[in-house]
Amino acid sequence: MKIKALILFVLLINFPLSIAAIEIPKDSYTKTAKEDILSLMMAYPEYILDVKAKDNNLYLVMKSGKEILYDDKKVKNFGEKLGNGDLQDMLEEPYPLVPIDKLMEDNRDPGRVRIYPLLKEVYGNSKNSIEKNLSNINLTWRNCTFNNKNNAGNSLEAAMKELKEISRSKPSIVSVLLPISGTFNYRVIARTGQLSPHAFGIAIDLRSNSKDYWQWASKKDGEARLKSYPKEVVKAFENNNFIWGGKWSHFDILHFEYRPEIIIKARLFSTGVNSIEWYPDNLKDNKEAMGYIEKIDNVLK
Repeated sequence: MKIKALILFVLLINFPLSIAAIEIPKDSYTKTAKEDILSLMMAYPEYILDVKAKDNNLYLVMKSGKEILYDDKKVKNFGEKLGNGDLQDMLEEPYPLVPIDKLMEDNRDPGRVRIYPLLKEVYGNSKNSIEKNLSNINLTWRNCTFNNKNNAGNSLEAAMKELKEISRSKPSIVSVLLPISGTFNYRVIARTGQLSPHAFGIAIDLRSNSKDYWQWASKKDGEARLKSYPKEVVKAFENNNFIWGGKWSHFDILHFEYRPEIIIKARLFSTGVNSIEWYPDNLKDNKEAMGYIEKIDNVLK
């Protein structure tokens, strides 16, 4: 939600004569922008070099020299965010790290907005370049292809190792994992012209069930499937920076997607910050994070 624009929109409709008398606060917007940019810089340390202000806008400066706009300052509905979102839209919806047993409210799909200039910078900007970045990943039970950039493949391998260990005491979870439905597949998302995260080699679909997907199943069936889904599977993937499609109102329960920026923001900021600063105290001993914070504070006063 674009805070400034939304406030102005509401005021124009309801109180058209009061706008000049009301000062729109900047602090909450600036704080959120700082949180978002820090989460992004920590998630993509080899690719995001800096943040800059230009023409009253914020940009991430990428390793390639390209600049990616943080916020286009447009008010968008849900579909417009999915189809033409920006970095602010992508990080706007909080991702819940706690277990859930109910479907998310309508149009709450944290992490489902994807910013393709960012994905292309990190994982490859064409089918050929993405394929060059793929590695054969050992999933213990079988191998698969996954992108090796930005620690994606290593993170998938780590998640599956966790689950292998858990399966020793709870063998039933293997029936949710196998057979794996797919990883890399250069294709667009059904009914859209947008590339799937599978096209970048950063998503895995586990064993498929007829109740897993919002276009296959009713909400009632989807919620029943959600409640029965092993929480250990979700936790192992989230521990390794994957988001779960079961935490979308447009549920995709077999789907896990490597999105470190979403998980990092949830870890750092979802419960508020216990600090006199805008960032958590536990980052003060993290030299790399403090370097990002200095860059952000130099631009966002």
